Order: sequence, then C-alpha cells, then structure tokens
Amino acid sequence: MSHEPPEFIQQRLFYRGRVLNFEVSKLRLPKGTVGEWECVRHPGGALAVPITDDGKLVLVKQYRFSVQGRLLEFPAGTLEPGEDAATTVKREIEEETGYRAHRWHDLGKFPLAPGYSDEYIYAFLAQDLEKLEQPPAQDADEDMEVVLMSFDEFEAAILSGEAIDGKTIASYFMARLHLNQS
Repeated sequence: MSHEPPEFIQQRLFYRGRVLNFEVSKLRLPKGTVGEWECVRHPGGALAVPITDDGKLVLVKQYRFSVQGRLLEFPAGTLEPGEDAATTVKREIEEETGYRAHRWHDLGKFPLAPGYSDEYIYAFLAQDLEKLEQPPAQDADEDMEVVLMSFDEFEAAILSGEAIDGKTIASYFMARLHLNQS
C-alpha cells in the first residue's frame, strides 16, 4: 500500500463564508484513480471541559440551526485569525458560561469530521473555576443556557440518547482519562 500523497489536479472554491469555505478538489490517488472530493475548510475550534470544585460539569444547551434543535455542549469557539487555541478557549468559557478557570490542562486535538472537513478541535480541561460577577456578553448570534451536571448525570444523558454533540462526548472521555491518570 502506497503512502504517497495524492496529486492535486484542480482545486475550486465554491463558497467563501464568514467562518468557513467549501472547496472541491480533483485528485489523482497514488493507485491512479482520479476523482473529486469536497471539503469544508474551517479554521479550527477550541473547547473547554469545565469542572467545578464540587465536581460538576459546566455545559451549555445551545440552539444549532443545522440540526434545528438544542444540543448539550461544552463551551467552545472558533479560532480567530492569528489566535492560539488557549486564548480562544479562555475567552469562550467566560462568554458562554460566566466562569473563569485558573487551572488548565491541554487534552490534545482531534479532527472533528475528517470525511468532509479539515476542522480540528483543541480540547482543554478547565478547573479551579471562579464564577464571574460581570461575565462578558454572549455573542449576539448565540442562544444558550448554562447547565451543571454530575459525571453520572452526563453519562446517563449520553446513554439515553439526549442531543449531545460529538466533540463534547469525545472531549468528556479525554478529560475522564486524564483525571483517572492523575
């Protein structure tokens, strides 16, 4: 099996958006097959798994247009141009939950949906939380509420099929593994 990269024959930008772009690339694979592949280009995102001193997870229930409903998620946001993931996640946790974390651990990164997007999520564990008296305003296009859950309640929500996004579930288990090794 060849590990050579495919040859780019043609790349077309179909849509340039505020946050993401949509491209179609014509490629020749190392075995000679030629085809077209679509890709959503995204700058990446950062996510916090916030845990209060009494062991509660801090989540948000957020309306998501793409699924026409509310999803349970950890606070997260898109990386701004020139911004590192740690800066993004520190801003987002304050804006979305009204908490500031004083202890951070980098859990790593993972591709969100590599079948059609190049987006990576940078996950962080956020601890030693302080409830802010004057939290920053949420972005005008966000509709969310803060939800506190125990680990057991969150795992029950996963098993019951509650609407929880994939990056939240993946990051939760990354945090659990880290906490179990500490």
